Amino acid sequence: MNAHTPAARTRREFLAAGGGLGGIALNALLQSEARGADAPRRGNPLAAKKPHFEPKAKRVIFLFMVGGPSQMDLFDPKPGLEKWAGKPLPESTGRPRSQFTSGQEVVLASTRKLAKRGKSGVEISDLLPTLATCADDICFLRACWCTNTVHAPAMYELHSGRTLMGWPSLGSWVTYGLGSVTENLPAYCVMPQPEGVPEGGAPCWSSAFLPPVYQGTLLRRGPNPIINLKPPADTGAEQNRRQFDLVQRLNAAQAGGDAELEARTASYELAFKMQQHAPEAVDLAKETAATKAEYGLDDARTADFGTRLLLARRLVERGVRFVSVYSGGGPLVTQWDAHDDVNANHEKMCGHVDKPIAALLRDLKRRGLLKDTLVVWCSEFGRTPNSQGGKGRDHNPHGYTMWLAGGGARGGTVVGATDEFGLKAVEDAVSVNDFHATVLHLLGLDHEALTFRHSGRDERLTDVGGFVIDKAVV
Repeated sequence: MNAHTPAARTRREFLAAGGGLGGIALNALLQSEARGADAPRRGNPLAAKKPHFEPKAKRVIFLFMVGGPSQMDLFDPKPGLEKWAGKPLPESTGRPRSQFTSGQEVVLASTRKLAKRGKSGVEISDLLPTLATCADDICFLRACWCTNTVHAPAMYELHSGRTLMGWPSLGSWVTYGLGSVTENLPAYCVMPQPEGVPEGGAPCWSSAFLPPVYQGTLLRRGPNPIINLKPPADTGAEQNRRQFDLVQRLNAAQAGGDAELEARTASYELAFKMQQHAPEAVDLAKETAATKAEYGLDDARTADFGTRLLLARRLVERGVRFVSVYSGGGPLVTQWDAHDDVNANHEKMCGHVDKPIAALLRDLKRRGLLKDTLVVWCSEFGRTPNSQGGKGRDHNPHGYTMWLAGGGARGGTVVGATDEFGLKAVEDAVSVNDFHATVLHLLGLDHEALTFRHSGRDERLTDVGGFVIDKAVV
């Protein structure tokens, strides 16, 4: 012992000194905690797991509208806006500030016609005439709210339950909780818009402190949606298999129960299987001409989004657990962020997605998949009833609409209400925690029981909040 470490006279003093066996024990405990108490110790970390209870849904197609669609122009009719058009909001509203407006701006009435649709009579805008034919399959959540008026933090909140980076996404939590039912494709796939990713970027589909095997796999447009999937041209199938087998044997010899190395070994095996199976999964050549036309692949306005939704359907029917598809991303003109002219913006953006989303719902229904596939339509926030610059609307986190279809959602219903201006949630308000709790519930997961030990705390998607929206569930 040196002068700074006195000699231990007893076994208790030796262990208390922070070295020797005490240090070894502490190191082992810290490594165990870093892995997470619930992390798989052996085998395939993506192996299918039993849900907490009988699920309504087995998989999710997550449609995210980047930038914030206007609820009063799409799904939440507010005839009272006409009465106040050209006037400031009344003092009773509190005139909340947003990112670019002070709340003193005059009210902007909607020029859209929202008519009753289907047997349920749910109101849907003339901007979405094809989607309107699916009204009876959709549950509209008209009183959603979040805590931020800035795009990236609000995106992080909707994806991960927190307004900061560094927290696992909803898709990562789902795949962590349920695993995958396919051994040949990623459990969690992400398809951004070709013009660019959302402002929040990769943290929107990150696994953060969950094992990296639960992170979303990015798919791109074109003949090779998954990068680096094809083996080198000079490598034959047999040689490729031998190389993978060698890597697997070396990893197995070194693993010794190490969860991270086992996860990496499983990812190598998945990569090899994807080389064989992923090309077929993303090949649309076998789809009928009628199916392609229904998704809008023959129309320049809808071809891109329709292609990605058709790919989403092919992926979920082959066992992929969670697929995220983004409408909007990259330059501001390719997003739903209608600051300058809400009509011009939404006519363009709705033109991209209306026909493909309706096609997806109908296609899933025909194939018997809608009953256990949850389709989510969401965004980071909505828009203000008062104008920005005369024809646009600013960000509104206080009350907006999202919707669910299939997978146990109560179709043909409206849950919640905003005030007469569409500004604030006033009835059956839905927080982001409530939204996440409900999605997990439909998948058979208890949001309070789905936890992961991180930095000494049992973390969960919904933090310390969240209630299942009973009115939205069959």
